[in-house]
Order: sequence, then structure tokens, then C-alpha cells
Amino acid sequence: MPRRERNKFVKRNQVLELKIEDYAFGGKGIARIHSEEGSFVVFVPNTLPGQLVKAQIKKSSKKYAEAKLIDVLVPSENEVEVPFQDIPGAPYIQLPIELQHQYKKESTLSLFKRIGKVENIEDLFDEFITSPNVFHYRNKMEYGFSAIGYDRVAKRDKDEFTLGFKRRGVWWMGDNLEKDSGLFDKEFEDHLKTIRKYCFDTGLAPWHGPRKEGFFRYFVVRKSFKTNELLFNLVTTSYDLPKFDLNKFASFLVDLFGDRVAGLLHTINDEVGDRTIATSGSIELVYGKDKIVEELLGLNFEISMKSFFQTNPKSAEKLYSKVVDYVLEDKSKVDNTVVMDLFCGTGTIGQIVASKSENAKIVGVDIVASAIEDAKENAKRNNIEGLQFYAADVGKFLTQHPEYQDKIKTIILDPARAGIMPKTLQKIINLNADRMVYVSCNPATQARDTELLREAGYEIKKISLVDQFPHTAHIETVVLFER
Repeated sequence: MPRRERNKFVKRNQVLELKIEDYAFGGKGIARIHSEEGSFVVFVPNTLPGQLVKAQIKKSSKKYAEAKLIDVLVPSENEVEVPFQDIPGAPYIQLPIELQHQYKKESTLSLFKRIGKVENIEDLFDEFITSPNVFHYRNKMEYGFSAIGYDRVAKRDKDEFTLGFKRRGVWWMGDNLEKDSGLFDKEFEDHLKTIRKYCFDTGLAPWHGPRKEGFFRYFVVRKSFKTNELLFNLVTTSYDLPKFDLNKFASFLVDLFGDRVAGLLHTINDEVGDRTIATSGSIELVYGKDKIVEELLGLNFEISMKSFFQTNPKSAEKLYSKVVDYVLEDKSKVDNTVVMDLFCGTGTIGQIVASKSENAKIVGVDIVASAIEDAKENAKRNNIEGLQFYAADVGKFLTQHPEYQDKIKTIILDPARAGIMPKTLQKIINLNADRMVYVSCNPATQARDTELLREAGYEIKKISLVDQFPHTAHIETVVLFER
């Protein structure tokens, strides 16, 4: 067996100080190590051009290495002061939003050029759609309890009752959220330390990750932008549950937030895995109601704790509007036809298309049965006809329903981050639709799928970028393909 050639520039687990010079797709900063033997690239996630960082090498090849960010030693000259507590979920909050947009656009379009082989991608670019709310845009947050906290002065762990977010890359260490993070509801987050004190005063223990024991695990909050209500879910183990008064805790929340409290749920999670809602275990309503209502483009959607729903609803309206614009650009391919809405989730896009078209029949398919149930309920609530929803694997559904082949003119695609399996994508291509509107939360897999679609005769007509998650590396794309 040939010996692996040792990397001349870096070793695994080596800690280095690196100057970030450039930005790659997915929020990876690019640093370069220069020597007499040449230049070597190191990718460091969650970093910005201009920063000097301390990072640890995690893996390397002949051409490049990937490192984990340990600390930012010197900020970028582009960074600005913000009044929020820094959290792992907003690594770029100190970067002006215009620069965030620039990095996202340039790095995303370069993917389509490099992976999708679309040389003229800049010519096909339609628009960059910004989030209406730059701050406080999220409608859901999960705050974790931990028995191991973080000392921000000494920069090390300490034994402490914490409620906040995990430190980046350290699964067992919590970091107290002391004030508004800039992402969720300001009033709620400013009160989180009060909730932490209430739980601490009960004498019950927070979850200890390494020991897999404790009582308090998570506090999950959903918010309706339509009604301004908050829906809470306290996740605990069953151990010591008789010692905790759930009704008293509900009254405490009502004292804090008044009629903003829609309801309080309690989830028992005795599993050792680090998930908020266990596959086994129970979820019970303690106070109020178990759902809130959100509005998107004039349609109402009921959201439970388990429902999938867009995290930034105001930006989602813009995303869906763009999708519908592309779908209805040629109404002759929609009106009086069948439109396939594949990987449809709760069916939001299909419902909007149905409400704006003439006699179009929408067939929505998604593997998540609970999402399809929500889709059916929402369609009923909004009195939209012409919708059929199926809980099924998209590939299997297309195999079992050959009657749709050559009958479909427009297909809407909105897959998960992994993109579309090649076999499934081939079945979609075999439908022989005239056009596809492909929505993606991971342009890297969409760029990969673009190559296969182009080989099948589909070319990109337009591409738009939607900034659903300011201050993160995430970007959504909407691409119109035509044959």
C-alpha cells in the first residue's frame, strides 16, 4: 500500500494564526500559507476577509486544508459595532449588510459557473432580493440548557447553569444569552435571563451533556408576525418532573409577556441524543393553545410546534412572490393544466399559484406526512380548490403515476439541502415538462443538478438570489429552466 504523502504546509490538529484574504461560498474564509514551495489554501468557516484568526487544522489534502475557527484575534476593517450579543447563528452580524450581499452574490454565481458549467451566468442574473427585516427576522428559536457554561473573560468552560446557545463546535458547552441577539424577538430575548433565573431557583439541574443527565433541556419559542403571539415549548426529562410546577411556570410567562403568550407546551425527552423533540416521549399542552397563525401573501397558515414553516416569513413572501412570478411568466403553461409541485412541504407555493391562476390543478408531493397534513388543512382554511397533496417519496410517486408523463408543462421543485437524487431527477426530466422553477436552499447542490438538467436540454433562463438569513452564509436561489 503506497504511503500517504505528508502535507508540507500543515499538520492535522495544528493551531495556526491565519490572515483571511478572500471569501468562498458557504461562509468559508480563504487564507493562504506562503513558502518557498508555493502557496497553500486553508478554508476557515465563519470568517471574513481582513480578519486575523486562530484556527485548528481539521483535515488536509495536497491542494488545500480545512480548519475550525477558534478565535478572531483582529477584526476586519469592514466590521462595525452592533448592540447585540454575538451568537454562533449570526457570524456576520458585524459586517454591513451591503457587503454581506456582495459576498453572497459573487460566491453563489461562481458556483454555477464552476459546477453547473454556466459560463454566462452573470447575463442570466435577474435580481438579489433582500430581507425586509435585516434584524429580528426569525420566527423560531431553540435555546439550550447546559450545566457547563463559557467564561468569556478566561475563554474557557466553567460549571454554571446556562440557557442560551451552544458554543460553535463545542457540543457540550453552553453560553448564556444575556441580551438581544438581533435575530429573534427583542422583548423575549431581553427576558431570557429572567427565565433562566426562574429555572435556576427551582434547584433542578440543567442538562449535562457528557454525563447525559439533568432535568431542563431546551426552551423553544415560535412567534407569529401576524398576531405578535409567542408559543412556548419547555423540553425536560421525566426525572424530577413532580418537583416542577408547570402551571406555575405558565403563570410566570404570562406575567412576563401578558397576552403575547399563545400557549405553553411541555415535552418529555429522555433520550440521550441531542434533539429538542424526541422520537419517543410526549408533548402536552399546559396552557393556552398549541398553534399560532401566520399570514403569507394574504393566505393564513396554522403552525404547531412541529410544523415546518419558513423561518423568516417576511422574506419568504418575497421568495414565494419571485417563484410565482417565474411560474406565471407564461400563463399558457399553467392555466387549465396540471402543475407539479414536488418536495412541496406544507404546500405554500402551490396554494399561491392555484389562487392566482385560471383552473390550474396543482399536484403536491412530499415525503413528510405531517407536512402534507398541514398542506391539506391550510388549503381547506384558505378555500383554495384544484389542489391534490400526496405524502410519498417523489421518485416512487412518479414511477407509480405514469399518467402524468407528457401532460405536465410546468414543474416546481423545492428540495431539501441535499438537492435531488440523480435517479429522481431523471424521472422528473422524463415527465417532459416545458419548464421548471427550481427553488434551492443550497445552491451548491442546485448547481450540480443544473449540469444534468442542461444535458437533458434545459437551460437557465433566469436566476434570482433571496437573502432569507441575514448575518449567515445561507442564501436561497430561484432558477427558471426552459427547454
